[in-house]
Amino acid sequence: MNMPLLTRVEKVNYSLGSTAEAIAFTATSSFLLIFYNQVRGLPAGHVGTALAAGLIVNALFDPLVGSWSDRTRSRLGRRHPFMFAAILPSALLFWAVFNPPNWGETGQLVWLAACNTMLLQALTLYHTPHLALGGEMSNDYLERTSIMGFNTVCLWLGDTIAWVLSFRFFFASSVQYKNGTLDPTRWPAFSASFGVAILLLLSYSSWSTRKFIPYLPRPADTTAKFGLTEWFRDAGRALSNRNYVVLLVGLFFLSLMVGVRSGLSLYTLSYFWQLTNDQIGLFVIGSFCGYAFAAFVVKRVHARFEKRWTGVFAVMFYAVGPAIAPLLGWLGVISHTTAGIMWIVMGFGALGHIAYSLMTTTVYSALADIADENELRYGIRQEGILYSTRTFFARIDQALGTALAGWVLALIAFPAKAIPGAVDPGVLSNLALATVLSTIPGLIAAASYCFLRVTRATHDATRAALDLKKQAETASLVPDEG
Repeated sequence: MNMPLLTRVEKVNYSLGSTAEAIAFTATSSFLLIFYNQVRGLPAGHVGTALAAGLIVNALFDPLVGSWSDRTRSRLGRRHPFMFAAILPSALLFWAVFNPPNWGETGQLVWLAACNTMLLQALTLYHTPHLALGGEMSNDYLERTSIMGFNTVCLWLGDTIAWVLSFRFFFASSVQYKNGTLDPTRWPAFSASFGVAILLLLSYSSWSTRKFIPYLPRPADTTAKFGLTEWFRDAGRALSNRNYVVLLVGLFFLSLMVGVRSGLSLYTLSYFWQLTNDQIGLFVIGSFCGYAFAAFVVKRVHARFEKRWTGVFAVMFYAVGPAIAPLLGWLGVISHTTAGIMWIVMGFGALGHIAYSLMTTTVYSALADIADENELRYGIRQEGILYSTRTFFARIDQALGTALAGWVLALIAFPAKAIPGAVDPGVLSNLALATVLSTIPGLIAAASYCFLRVTRATHDATRAALDLKKQAETASLVPDEG
């Protein structure tokens, strides 16, 4: 059966799963480092190492889930069994990672490493199949962009919910704590509330998309069941696709930049620019303007320009835009005493949000086109293992990138339990410089996307060849009446 054209409500229902992912991503990448370093008083370098501990497990688990879901046959289809299985563990582990027992420095680091690793695996168990599901919902070149555009808007929604509630409610400034994140009593309510939000959003998105199961691709009868041998074969097939490898390289460097910036962002805003949490909460205005603009134009952009060039320029702007304010601050052109500094920093950040929205939608849409190429070549749909790339590099954002941020803080000797306004100016200057230097891997990612060869022409040719192949297979099953 052919998938019916999705309504806007159905696209939103699907995309709300990514809202939960964004809540978890924003909270962990932005707050884990500052929570364990500034609230718990653990060395930033040690916290960074603990955050990076799960990367080896992730490197194996992400493609494993993708390959397994690609080959799954069940009453609930290929993707939903994994999505339903991940809901409760994701919510519980999110709560656990922000509520370590008082086991001393080593015990807390072990708790962080273990809980964060398991949280990453639980999120992978949901979001690799979830993204693959989005790639299967349409065969149309631009409709895929539309679906992933809604998904990107819902990513922004999750990021906004996490950001606004964190800074305007859970960690609002008080007489005792100008920076509310430094108040140890705020964190239990924060982690419990977001854990419940993750639980509800993942449950709703999974339940509301069940009706699409009969229309989704199924493994062919000749497709081998999942196993270690097939897993390696699936990985080899994915890596044999040149476009996939280009995306892989670009996402790696992009994720390093995103992770470092996420880990350093609160330090930069709170200590370098000396903004209060109430002011930081207003940064949602910049993200809204950026995401809203990009969401309305991305389909039109892909209709006019190839996805390759959309990706290249989006990544370039994403790398450069948010780094302009720290660069000006490092050069002494502006400072925390500059009139309207909050709006200046917010404005440059909005450039990054526009570019991020365009970039994310482009990558998701291009992966669906690459899945078509591999189906034509190997006769198997590989959305699961292909989209595992996205989830794996999102974990690099959260783990390796944030770990690098922790090591940067250790290198520049940023003090634990620091008070805004009382940190050595030389340390703050190095903090701004580190944010500026994080642009370098982003520019490398932009350069790599120049080699992407996913175009409207290649998509149309691949779809036409797939249709002819299916017609030939159908004709071969019709008995010869002669």
